[in-house]
Amino acid sequence: MKKLILTTLVAALALTACSKETTNNAADTAQSAAADTAHNAQAVAAEAEAAASATADTVSDAADRGIENATNTAQAAADVVSDAASATADAVTPNTATAEAQAPEDQKY
Repeated sequence: MKKLILTTLVAALALTACSKETTNNAADTAQSAAADTAHNAQAVAAEAEAAASATADTVSDAADRGIENATNTAQAAADVVSDAASATADAVTPNTATAEAQAPEDQKY
């Protein structure tokens, strides 16, 4: 009977020691996982920031090109309108020199 009690106590003591080691290992694993998660979150945040910055630069460049293209198109259109207006004005302006004024003096009435 003493052997049975002694064996039970040794087994209980071994289980307690094993349980303590398991608890310690679990705590270490949890701390390691938390540290890994924090590190990965920082890396993801840095990558997201870099991607957002690159996207903003691309959008800004595209907007600048769009503004430049619109300005060039507007200037070209203004030039065409100006040329057309000048040509129309030249065509409509009456010839100020009449036929009589253009005739030589000896042929005038």
